[in-house]
Amino acid sequence: MRPAALAVLLSGTFVQLMSVTVMQLAVPRIRADLAAGAGAGQLALAGYTLTYACALITAARLGDRYGHRRLFVLGTGVFTLASLAAALAPGADALVLARLVQGAGSGLVAPQILSLIQIAVPAGHRARVLGRYGATMAIASLAGPLCCGVLLHFDPFGAGWRVALALPVPVGIAALALFRILPDGRGAGAARRVDAVGSALSLAGLALLVLPLTLGQDAGWPAWTWCGLVVSSVLLAAFAFSQKRVRHPLVHPEALSAATTRWGIGAVLLFNAGIPSLSLLLSLHLQGALHRDPLATALTVAPYAVGGLLGSGIAEAAARRFGVVALSAASGSLAVISLLVVPALAAPAPVLWAVLAAGGLAFGLFTASAFALVLREVPPHAASSVSGLLPTAQQLGGTFGVALAGMVYTAGAMGAAMVYEAVVFLLAAAATARLVSARERRARPPASTFPFRVDQRG
Repeated sequence: MRPAALAVLLSGTFVQLMSVTVMQLAVPRIRADLAAGAGAGQLALAGYTLTYACALITAARLGDRYGHRRLFVLGTGVFTLASLAAALAPGADALVLARLVQGAGSGLVAPQILSLIQIAVPAGHRARVLGRYGATMAIASLAGPLCCGVLLHFDPFGAGWRVALALPVPVGIAALALFRILPDGRGAGAARRVDAVGSALSLAGLALLVLPLTLGQDAGWPAWTWCGLVVSSVLLAAFAFSQKRVRHPLVHPEALSAATTRWGIGAVLLFNAGIPSLSLLLSLHLQGALHRDPLATALTVAPYAVGGLLGSGIAEAAARRFGVVALSAASGSLAVISLLVVPALAAPAPVLWAVLAAGGLAFGLFTASAFALVLREVPPHAASSVSGLLPTAQQLGGTFGVALAGMVYTAGAMGAAMVYEAVVFLLAAAATARLVSARERRARPPASTFPFRVDQRG
C-alpha cells in the first residue's frame, strides 16, 4: 500500500479517537453554553460510543459484501457531516443526535481500515503498518486534548467548543477527496448476502448493553437499565446461537476457532476496560477536584500521549523480540503505574509527568502490537470478521470500564478508582499470559508424532 493511501486510511482512526478526547474536555463548557443537564452532557459523550460499538460487526460484513473502500467512503461522509452538525448544534438535543450519527459513521469506517490493511499489505509488512495504526491512536490522544484545551482557553474565533468539535471536518473532507487512491478490496464472502436477522440481533443486543452502562450511573440505575441488560444478554445469546445455523453468518465460523484469537480478543477487551476510563478519570479529576482549566488539564496529561507515541514506535521491535510477552509486560506495568497516580498527583509536576509518560509508553506498546499479534493468527477468509470483533471488544471494554470506574470514583474517590484500574490491567495481563500458553500449545508438535526429543542444532 502506498504511503499516501495509508495516510488516508489512518485518517479515519485519527478522527475517531480525536472526537472522543475532544469531547472529554469540552463537555463542561457545552453543558454551560447549551444549558444542558448532566444526562444530556453524558449522552453527548457516550452516544458516540453507543452507535459506534453497535455498528462494527455488521459493518465488517457489509465491507465484505459491497467493498471495503465503498464502506470507508460512506462512513467517512456520514461522520464528517455529523461532525459539522455537532459543531453547529443549536441545542443539547441536536448535539446528542449529531453525536449518535457521528458514532454510526465511525462504526462503518473502523472495520474497513483493518480489513484493507489485511488485504492490501503483504504479510511481511503488516506488523509495521499496524504499528503505525497504533501510533495514530497515540497522536490523536495527544492532538485532541491539546487542540481542544488551546481553543477553549484562548477562544481565537469566539466560537469556543464548536471549533473544537469541528476539528475532524477538514480531515474527513481531505479523505473523501483522495479516496480513489485506496485499494478497492473485498473479503472472501463478497458474493454472499448479509444476515439480516443476525444484524438486527447484534445491533439491538449491543445497544441494550451499551445504553444502560453509559447512562445508568447518572440516572441512579432505574429499573429500565437492569431490564435492558437482561434483554441484551438474551439477544446476544440468540445472536451467538443463530450464527452457528445460518448459511451466511455475520461472524465467520473460523473467526473464533483458535484459542489464540479468543484470548487475544479477551485481552483487548480487558485492557480497554482500563485505558479510556484512566484518561477520562484524570481529565475529570483535574478539572473537577483540582479545579484546573482545560488547557492546564491538557498540558498535564500530555506526557501520557507522548509516551503512547514512543511506545507505538518501539512496538514492532518489541513484538518481534518478545512476542505476546510484550503485551503481558505492558498490562502489568500499567497496573503498577495506576497505583502510583494518586501519590504522583500530590507530588511535584515532574513526578506526575514521569508516571503518566511511563503509562503512555505501556499503552502505546500494547495498542500498536496487540492487533498485529492477534490478526496474524487469523485465516485470511475470516480476517474481516475479526476486524469487526477487535474494535467491538475495544469499544465494549471502554464502555464497561468507564461505567465501572465511574461508580468506583463516585463511591471512593480517585484512590479507589486507581485500584480498580490496577485490577483490570492485571486481568488483562493474565489474559495475555493465557494467549502465550495457547500459542505455545498450537506451535508444539503432537506427542504421538514426536515421541522423543530431536536435536535440531544440525
